[in-house]
Amino acid sequence: MSKCHCSVKIKNLRVKRGGNIILDNVTLTANHGETLALIGKNGAGKTTFLKAILGGVDYSGTIGFFDSNGVKIPNPKIGYVPQRLGFDKNTPITVLDFLCANLTNFPVWFGHKSKQRKKALEILERVGAQNHINKSIGRLSGGELQRVLLASALEPRPDILILDEPVSAVDRKGTSTFYSIIESMREEYHMPIILVSHDLGHVVKYANSYALINHTVLEIDKAENLSKSHKVQEIFGMDLTGGDKIWK
Repeated sequence: MSKCHCSVKIKNLRVKRGGNIILDNVTLTANHGETLALIGKNGAGKTTFLKAILGGVDYSGTIGFFDSNGVKIPNPKIGYVPQRLGFDKNTPITVLDFLCANLTNFPVWFGHKSKQRKKALEILERVGAQNHINKSIGRLSGGELQRVLLASALEPRPDILILDEPVSAVDRKGTSTFYSIIESMREEYHMPIILVSHDLGHVVKYANSYALINHTVLEIDKAENLSKSHKVQEIFGMDLTGGDKIWK
């Protein structure tokens, strides 16, 4: 997998729904090789922002994807890891079935070709989940499932990776493992990552920069400066002067 040199540039993004303005005048850039965290209270428009990038809502303004030479990428590949995957825990679908469904149009209940199994194994090895290939997805822990979803998002190789609160149902050990994988992916493949997280400690630890959103962009800064932000303090109602525990 070669390096990705894609940047995402959003300018004057505006989304209206039912007469209500959900997002207005949102302008920011996600650079290649960097993780941009979107933070804000519930209802601030973060999910709508992701839907706009994914093409799931109508909007005005521009969302452009560009290579390292500034040339526009017309049909970018976007990898997406949701907060959770809704499914019946008793489903007999295995991890192999799930991945092969994305690798071919051939019905999974007819079996898998050796080429598809090999490819699925390669994808899982990238995220350290190769031992789960024959497990039912309903038997996976939260952390294991998120790694499988990440594996699926990485094939075909995305120009940008979007993570929507990817560890909300994962324990501390699983969270650390997941973000370690993400960090290694970012460093190795140099893809831009947009991360939505309510955990400000994770933002400081794993992101390069953050954008504070409340229907528009209130602030953009380096993640290392998050604990000094008065606007973050105002939005989240935190006393940052002695709140070291928040950032760990």
